[in-house]
Amino acid sequence: MMKIYDYYRNTANISLNGSIAALFPAALIVMTNLYLFKNQEIMLLTIPFFFYSFFGFQLYLFKMKQSFSINRYMEKNKLMVRNQSLYNARELLIFLISTKSPTVMLYFPDGHLAGYIQRMIERRKFFRKTFVLCNQKEEAVGFFQVKGKWNRYIEVYDQERNYIGCFEKKRQSFMKYKKELLDSAGMYVGFVEGSSTFMDERVFNDSNQQIVRLRRGWMPLEWSSLFPEPNTPVLSFSGEGSEKDKLLSMSFLINEYFIER
Repeated sequence: MMKIYDYYRNTANISLNGSIAALFPAALIVMTNLYLFKNQEIMLLTIPFFFYSFFGFQLYLFKMKQSFSINRYMEKNKLMVRNQSLYNARELLIFLISTKSPTVMLYFPDGHLAGYIQRMIERRKFFRKTFVLCNQKEEAVGFFQVKGKWNRYIEVYDQERNYIGCFEKKRQSFMKYKKELLDSAGMYVGFVEGSSTFMDERVFNDSNQQIVRLRRGWMPLEWSSLFPEPNTPVLSFSGEGSEKDKLLSMSFLINEYFIER
């Protein structure tokens, strides 16, 4: 089971790969210039690549240091896997792995993996955007299918592929949208409200009670030993709800991370 220090180690390796890759065009420029042009000014073209490589390697060292530090902290404090699940968590910390196939990682505050969301490739429906939510055991527990462009619909399905509702984003004016949650019968069950300048997305039920909130920059200080980046987004759940209710309310994450950002 992946822990938070595994995430930092993986991001460190991504930085290392980028650092090494940046050396290839620099080496190509050097070799071509030595054998063909023999012009010292051409060597200036290698500076951006060497700079990027140096920066990527320094980032690799920094991320590896964070990984080792978190690993030592978890072993020292004996933070073992507890009997917790993705749906009974009150807070989850979110990390986006920006690769060719982006993945949203969800972690419990104790540093253990809660689940992840990634795009799912379906052979017969390759033209549709489908995302899968998996728990810490890598079992699929929910599916999200994106439809539309200006008026966007994110249909939500449970682990048995039963339709339970959708996230609906409708254009009201040139710069204004309405974001609502509908159940399987198309009835209104809530709405999503957020800030356009910083990450603070809130989900309300049909009684105008906040049930989910996604914020950046509000991580508790006591979590910093496991999550050293203070701007790590925190997903908070308030009140009690069924697994289907929480799955439906999490549909805005698809719009937030895979479509708009």
